[in-house]
This record gives sequence, structure tokens and C-alpha cells, in this order.
Amino acid sequence: MALQLMKKILTDALKGGYAVGYFEPWDQYSTEAIVRAAEDMNSPVIIGCGALMMNQKWFDHWGMEALAKIGEVIAKRSKVDTCLILNEALSFDQIVLGLKYGFNAVMLDSSHLPFEENMQITKKVVKEAHAAGADVEAELGRLPMGTDKEAGMELTDPDQAAEFIERTGADALAVSVGNVHVRQHGKSEIDFHRLQRISTKVHVPLVIHGTTGLSDDSVKKAIPCGVAKFNVGTALKKAFLDGVKEAVSVIGEDVNPQTVIGSRKKSDILFHACDRISLEVKRFIAMFTDN
Repeated sequence: MALQLMKKILTDALKGGYAVGYFEPWDQYSTEAIVRAAEDMNSPVIIGCGALMMNQKWFDHWGMEALAKIGEVIAKRSKVDTCLILNEALSFDQIVLGLKYGFNAVMLDSSHLPFEENMQITKKVVKEAHAAGADVEAELGRLPMGTDKEAGMELTDPDQAAEFIERTGADALAVSVGNVHVRQHGKSEIDFHRLQRISTKVHVPLVIHGTTGLSDDSVKKAIPCGVAKFNVGTALKKAFLDGVKEAVSVIGEDVNPQTVIGSRKKSDILFHACDRISLEVKRFIAMFTDN
């Protein structure tokens, strides 16, 4: 078990007819909660960190390295296959640093680039990552951000997707088929005809970002269409926030701060909030594997 390459985890998922979650943590508490839930479910899991929503000055100065080391320690001690990905890096320099810090999978957020530019920078990422023994998730098509409108959406073209993978050698492909990043309200509508066409032309595992905004039925329907990885982030932070609110609401005035912050005992409000994360992770894993 322990640290495993993304390509193997996702290839096994395709063969087995299930999918694997990338559950995006943001600190040691959330990373532990995710892996603990995966172990309870006896499921492979992908963890790591995402650059997209981070303060970039903090992330580049020490955030990325710190999160990588936390993830690496937990992944290596995990009882289930665990991949460590740098998700949605904003520059090639961040990719290089991520590989240096120990991520064994990387993804560059290059979907905003024209097709040829996206392909060229992805080829560069693949060359760098494969030389370091790491896998690459690429992206073609662009997702809107946190809205039910289609502003900024560029759907993945199936023919371009086939050419893109053939020329870049990427190990997995994130697609835009109606899914939406960071969606909190309503549900995204997946273009399953387009997704199926991509699947018949692209022979690598497909990835859906924005899983929080999908219905359970859409998730289950996407798996036979070649989707082997779903990214989950917003739902985990919402669960954590709800858990913190609940825990804080019952704290009395005369409380010992040593017991409610950082103790990892039942009295620890952060540990309580992480129980909410674990429940969400288990719910998603059950959905990904119930096929």
C-alpha cells in the first residue's frame, strides 16, 4: 500500500469499473481525516494540495513544501494506496518545485491557453514529471468558476482531446463537459454524449473537477464513460466549517484552550470538524465504488 503512482491507481479503477477521489486537504488535520476515511473504506485515495485558491506568496514561500511533506508522511504510512498530487499549479516553476518537494503527480492549470500553447506547455510538464518518476494530469477545455452560468466555459472537443493526449503523453485528462469549479448552489448538467465521445477517442483515464456541484446520479453515470478520478474540494471545506460552528456553539465561557485547540481529543473543535470531513469522504467513496 502506501505511496502509489496515480497512473496505477486510475488504471486499476478503469479496469474495476469504479472511480477514485482526489479529496483536497489544506492542512495536517484535513489530510489525516481524508486518509483515515479512505482506510476505513479500504479505498485507494488521492491527496495533495491545490494552488488555485491559495495565497500565492505564502504558497511559493513555504506553503507548498510544508503541505507536500505533511502529505508524504501520511501517504507513506497509509494502509491504502495513496497518491500525492500538486493540483492546478499556476506556473511551470511551481511544477518544478512540486516535483522537488515529493509530489508523485502534478497538474498545471493551463486550460485558459489556446490549444497549441496548452499542448506545448503540457509536453514540457510531462517531460519534467516523467523524468522525476511522476505522473501528469492534463486539462483540455475550461470550467467556469463557482457559477451556474456558462461564462468562461469552453467544452472539451473530443477530436482535439485525442490529438492532445497523443502529442503530450499525459497520463490522465481533466475535461470540461458541463462541470463547474467551486459550485455551492444548484447542480451542474453533464453533457454525457460529449463525455462518451471523448472516452472513445482518448485512451487514458478521464478526470472530472467540480464534483461538489454534481448530482449522485451524474457521478455514477460518468464512471462507465471513462471517468476514473473525481476532484472534491468545496464539499469538504463546507463540512469542516459546519463542524467548527457546531463545536464552537457548545463551548462554555470557562474553557481550557489547551483541550479545545490542537489536542486531538474529543474536546478538540478541529478534530470534531474533521469528523465531518471523514463522513463526506466516505459518502463520496461509496458513490464512486457503487457500480
